[in-house]
Amino acid sequence: MIPRVRFRWAWWLLAYVSLGLGFIGIFVPGLPTVPFVLLSAFAAARGSQRLHARLLAHARFGPMIRDWQAHGAVSRRAKTLALTMMAICAVIMFLTAPRVWMAATGTAIMAVVATWLWLRPEPPTDARR
Repeated sequence: MIPRVRFRWAWWLLAYVSLGLGFIGIFVPGLPTVPFVLLSAFAAARGSQRLHARLLAHARFGPMIRDWQAHGAVSRRAKTLALTMMAICAVIMFLTAPRVWMAATGTAIMAVVATWLWLRPEPPTDARR
């Protein structure tokens, strides 16, 4: 078995690249932010304890990361916002895609993700504090 320490640099790199993509996703429509931040937290827990601690302490992302790590949970507010943004993106795709099948494929993928997301549990009320 290969020691996990050998790949610590890869986890570190994945953590920072994911965090960078999440940051870009704040400004680029269609590029998600939260999944990249969650991936960054996952990778940082294995490659950079300092980054992991900073992500957990972050005012906006910390509670979401802790809910996900502790319960695999997503808040109803985050679910509603994600589904709303997916619906808006689907409308934009149907209005701008050169072929209908392209928009339909993207919408189908988003529908699968939306279903999976909506079926995730919500964090317990006492875990939110």
